[in-house]
Amino acid sequence: MAEEKEMQFEQAMQQLEEIVQKLEAGEAPLEDTITLYQQGMELSAYCQKKLQNAEKQLIRMMDKDGNETPFDPTAGEPNE
Repeated sequence: MAEEKEMQFEQAMQQLEEIVQKLEAGEAPLEDTITLYQQGMELSAYCQKKLQNAEKQLIRMMDKDGNETPFDPTAGEPNE
């Protein structure tokens, strides 16, 4: 594994929602606002990447005729 423990998508979304709420409140000092914005952008990119990877997995599970193919999560690509 590249990382010891990877953040779950749901955790990242929850953190992103909390950051958005803080930014929308508009009560944080400028320096904190910049830091929160930067963290939010990083979390947003992370979530987008996770969603794209999930979409790719789903596409690989379908063959060219639209039929489902057996999915082995330990394999890189399904058998053709």
